[in-house]
Amino acid sequence: MDATTADADVHLREIITSLYFLLTQTHSYNPSNTPQAMTLELRTLIQALVSLTETSRRLPTKIPLDLVEYVEKKRNPDVYKRELVEAVMKGNQLQKGRSQAFGELRDVLGREMMGGIPDMREEVRSVLEACGGRVEG
Repeated sequence: MDATTADADVHLREIITSLYFLLTQTHSYNPSNTPQAMTLELRTLIQALVSLTETSRRLPTKIPLDLVEYVEKKRNPDVYKRELVEAVMKGNQLQKGRSQAFGELRDVLGREMMGGIPDMREEVRSVLEACGGRVEG
């Protein structure tokens, strides 16, 4: 079963609590009972660290293989992100251009059909309006 970030959060909180208890025990050191309490708290801390490690291994990680290879080649992941954003923007611009071109083709085709086949003028007009085209005249 995959772990969740909530599970990891619980273990992190346990670690922080253990570290806090160790800090307070160190600050108010009492030779009679502090060593035993610190030993117990260190064991608790180690167990929490082990639990966090096990939980982190079960967390679902979705890192793109391209990014892993990029980092393995000792390249900066920020550069990878910038290049990816630029590629997506370029693809979006290309898609927008295609969409506009098809829209213009639709309008020209509709106009020519309305002029070439006058009997179908109203049908062509309704199709153009339904598709978001510009109807002239």
